[in-house]
Amino acid sequence: MDQDHLKNAKKATRRVGRLRSLGIVTVGAAALMAGMTAYKQQDQLFRTFVMPAVRLLPAETSHQLAVLACKYRLCPVSQYHDDQNLQTPFFGRMLSNPIGIAAGFDKNAEAVNGLQDLGFGFIEVGTVTPAAQEGNPKPRVFRLTDDKAIINRYGFNSEGHQAVLQRLRLLRKKENFNGVVGVNLGRNKTTMSPIADYVQGVRIFGPVADYLVINVSSPNTKGLRDMQSKEKLRELLEQVNDTKNSLDKNKNVPILLKLSPDLSLDDMKDIVWVIKRKKSSVDGLIVSNTTVSRENIGNNKLAEETGGLSGPPLKARSTEMIAQMYQLTDGKIPIIGVGGVASGYDAYEKIEAGASYIQIYTSLVYEGPALVDDIKAELSALITRLGHNNVADVVGTNSKFYLPNK
Repeated sequence: MDQDHLKNAKKATRRVGRLRSLGIVTVGAAALMAGMTAYKQQDQLFRTFVMPAVRLLPAETSHQLAVLACKYRLCPVSQYHDDQNLQTPFFGRMLSNPIGIAAGFDKNAEAVNGLQDLGFGFIEVGTVTPAAQEGNPKPRVFRLTDDKAIINRYGFNSEGHQAVLQRLRLLRKKENFNGVVGVNLGRNKTTMSPIADYVQGVRIFGPVADYLVINVSSPNTKGLRDMQSKEKLRELLEQVNDTKNSLDKNKNVPILLKLSPDLSLDDMKDIVWVIKRKKSSVDGLIVSNTTVSRENIGNNKLAEETGGLSGPPLKARSTEMIAQMYQLTDGKIPIIGVGGVASGYDAYEKIEAGASYIQIYTSLVYEGPALVDDIKAELSALITRLGHNNVADVVGTNSKFYLPNK
């Protein structure tokens, strides 16, 4: 084939690819809009017809459409009035409910208002890296539909500190915005100074965030989880705290540490030793991130994909780890529990294991936006039925049950 024919063939291929991408997005947008209308009319119709249709799209495309729907506030507004027994203190603020959206959904702080419309008590954006980066090559998100699970290897795709900072500043200027927003901080893939990346994140977002998360537990950035080791973590947290204390504004911003579910008990004991030291202390923990384990999943070829697994297969391990960390810290460090929560009962289990707050993400992909209200309603009913007055009364009440030596 001569050069002209080769060039023409390549151009034609690119045109087909662009048309195919446009077709996917158009179909996805139409399904999403139809879904929102259907949801407002009848939740069951949304769950039965729209969510399965949206899941026919590539996983990352569906994610992008969901973010856009929340960004432009096309999602339905929560119809559930939070019961008083769901109110709980949160690092100096008061949440109307303890259910938050985990980091990873709204990576660049585009969809905060829409997520608040869904009824979340708090919202975590990120992971945000200092410089913008593309993340890992596509495809990088995979649905394990039979298990209602997801494997992702996004690799901290981020628009960078400055883009996210500008959005949060604009959000804070709105008189009617009173949401609780945390920022999940990461490091750039090719950085030569990982600790400096986190320090920069604290300096940049400390003044505008309700809390900051030090994320050293994602399995999708090479070498990142090594920073959970005793000495590296101590050095990191000492510098993070020094930076926080030097802030001109909001120097009491809470610092939370997000942990991997793949840590051993000895690893956890080392981490507790670090965070009990005044210079390297944290205000809270997030338990847990995604797992590299492939336990508790069916026979699915997609399980061979590398990346972090989330959803129901992670539920038991994350709950067990919450109980372990609750016991190791004597219940003195608040825990946000995340991993496999798809119902109010799942949330209650994690709270009685030791979590003060709950985050969801993967279950939202499979169940749709009405899940937030469903979880809150069931959780509230359980709190009352089991003889408690509020969320705080439940925290850690059954933590010993989940320990492996029971």
